[in-house]
Amino acid sequence: MVGIAAWGAYAPRLRLSREAVTQANAWVAPNLRAKAKGERAMANWDEDALTMAVEAARDALGSDDDRSDIDALYFASTTAPFSDRLNAGIVSAALTLEKAIASADVTGSQRCGLGALGQALAAVKGGAARRALVATGEHRRARAASPQELDFGDGAAAFVVTAEPGAAEFLGRGGVTDDFVDHFRGADSDFDYQWEERWIRDEGIVKLVPPAIRQALEVAGLSAGDITHFCFPSTFAGMAASLAKAVGIAPEAVRDNLGLTLGEAGCAHGPLMLAHALEQAKAGEVILVAQFGQGAEALVFRAADDIASRRPARGVTGALADRRAEDNYLKFLTFNGLIEWDKGMRAEKDNKTALTTLYRNQDMILGLVGGRCRETGVVQFPRTRISVAPNSPAVDTQEPYRFAERRASVLSYSADYLTFSMSPPNHYGMIVFEGGGRIMMDITDVEPGEVDSGLPVKMVFRIKDVDEKRGFTRYFWKAAPDRAAAAGKSALAAE
Repeated sequence: MVGIAAWGAYAPRLRLSREAVTQANAWVAPNLRAKAKGERAMANWDEDALTMAVEAARDALGSDDDRSDIDALYFASTTAPFSDRLNAGIVSAALTLEKAIASADVTGSQRCGLGALGQALAAVKGGAARRALVATGEHRRARAASPQELDFGDGAAAFVVTAEPGAAEFLGRGGVTDDFVDHFRGADSDFDYQWEERWIRDEGIVKLVPPAIRQALEVAGLSAGDITHFCFPSTFAGMAASLAKAVGIAPEAVRDNLGLTLGEAGCAHGPLMLAHALEQAKAGEVILVAQFGQGAEALVFRAADDIASRRPARGVTGALADRRAEDNYLKFLTFNGLIEWDKGMRAEKDNKTALTTLYRNQDMILGLVGGRCRETGVVQFPRTRISVAPNSPAVDTQEPYRFAERRASVLSYSADYLTFSMSPPNHYGMIVFEGGGRIMMDITDVEPGEVDSGLPVKMVFRIKDVDEKRGFTRYFWKAAPDRAAAAGKSALAAE
């Protein structure tokens, strides 16, 4: 028996109003008014497919520092930041996984997220892995004033696969591989080229997805009437309902595709819908998730008896609830590199990364691992050979100490309009951690006036800066408001 032991999800806090987009483009594309309803998830300037996948994985893994039991990692995305660098290796370093794990990037199709999950299930079932982590994230760019700009959304999902599924038992898989090109993006292209909608729907989805679903049901030993939750992402209205009718799935089993609140998150959307279904499923209910992309992928799961106790702290529900409306369309264009703007002289610097330094300090930079003195217990960042313990500068007594999952708060801060920032002002400050230690670091996901001394914050993995000259993205950790902790603190103060 194999299945899902835990899961997590992530969506950016910013939600771009589709109404704002259609109004801005009404002069050139009045036809977009039909898509003006709802909002789409909008990545902050320092978020990409990889950082979102890391956050979803942290949600799935929980706050436990010991992740030594993960022995396989699959990262799935069609918008990974590197074409020739193991993106899964960056995810592994951020999560401080063991060096001995097996890892792979899975890409090339909108169904690669479910494909990666299928590979992990097969690996655990075959004994090649004991506990596998699947992380999928997507951050697709689209041309301004295009339908895709409104349809797309950014997000991520993650799953822990084990031989003793605590959340959902894997029942069967079905697949179809066929080079049906509904859209494509060449190696030197920034945007997808989309084909005609009726062709995609009638010749692609309608003909290629049902065989995959039927195969999955046959392997699982189930009929279409046994399905309680049917997940199928599509930007075409009523597509999931049409597929359900074609294969005999009850209409009430068709789940909301989150299009009005999140948008369509590419290869991560099938996994996101699966994660959402797991959050709402009751013991014994059957979930079928399918996704289209040069064929189709379909997976069937049955919710386990203790699924309710396995729900993540945040999940899809929490990610959707933690939102801030954004109606500044120009900000969206800027964050996505769709407009050339004058960054000023302070942005004129060479962002070349010293790869030797990055490698030698990998756990500190990517994993936010500091040190704790074995003799005095003093915690510090960065880790050094000489302890900073007062009156006890012991040498070589530091042991690794992970900061990423520690509670923290703002001691002091600055909102700086003089230094260059993609989203001014540049917030940064001294962050102090429960249990000891302090780090001067950037503060993200805030607006002017939101930061104050004592503000509870959490650590988030983000883009530090980008070397545009060489095409290298540098990552580090930042502080973001812990709004749940802040709400609890306010409630206690009120009492």
